[in-house]
Amino acid sequence: MSLKGKVAIVTGASRGIGRQIAIQLAEAGAKVVVNYASSREKADEVVKTIGQAGGEAAAIRADVAKTSEVEALFAETLKRFERVDILINNAGMMECQAIENVTEEMFDRHFAINVKGTYFACQQAMKHMERGGTIINFSTSVSGAMLPTYSVYAATKGAVEQLTRQLAKEFSKKDIIINCLAPGQVATDLFLSGKSEELVESFKRMNAFGRLGEPEDIANAIELLVSGKARWITGQTIRANGGFN
Repeated sequence: MSLKGKVAIVTGASRGIGRQIAIQLAEAGAKVVVNYASSREKADEVVKTIGQAGGEAAAIRADVAKTSEVEALFAETLKRFERVDILINNAGMMECQAIENVTEEMFDRHFAINVKGTYFACQQAMKHMERGGTIINFSTSVSGAMLPTYSVYAATKGAVEQLTRQLAKEFSKKDIIINCLAPGQVATDLFLSGKSEELVESFKRMNAFGRLGEPEDIANAIELLVSGKARWITGQTIRANGGFN
């Protein structure tokens, strides 16, 4: 697959899944915007890694929970690279709490990052993305598992899946495809934080391969969806989860 001449924005790309996506899209030839909210050093490290491999990337700060900063992210991308062809809405928040411990602030922050951030990044893509572009939003395979303490996080991802479906025909006017990727449990800092070894082992047993996913597993799925081979797939949620149930 070649993405030569394409420009990709990857939100939340300073670490974890976003980092791996940024690196692999650059390896495929895309110029990559490594978006971050607070981890400037880690974002710069991703840019450096891409540069050392012969790719081109830039770190651009934006808190996707703030619409004005999402607008600035696209404006700066266009200033530096003159176009946008790929948007990966990877930035997200996950804090697991039993319902009696969920605060209004926690609830609002989840929806601001996971839903509002995704929605208004899509809005900017409608305004500025080139014809034939690709948008990938992020959901989660946890949505169908009814796991305790995941209520707020799963609710935000259900919203993302629905808005992805609803936007598919609107984006078709510009020949842009939009899909949603729903990973299972992936061995990232975000997922592993606060979980006991026993709990992690129980998650491994929930899929067909008896292991956690790796960021490369998800980045590989992204590569498929942004390739020219996936132009007839839009408005869908793809479960990349190793058979998780």
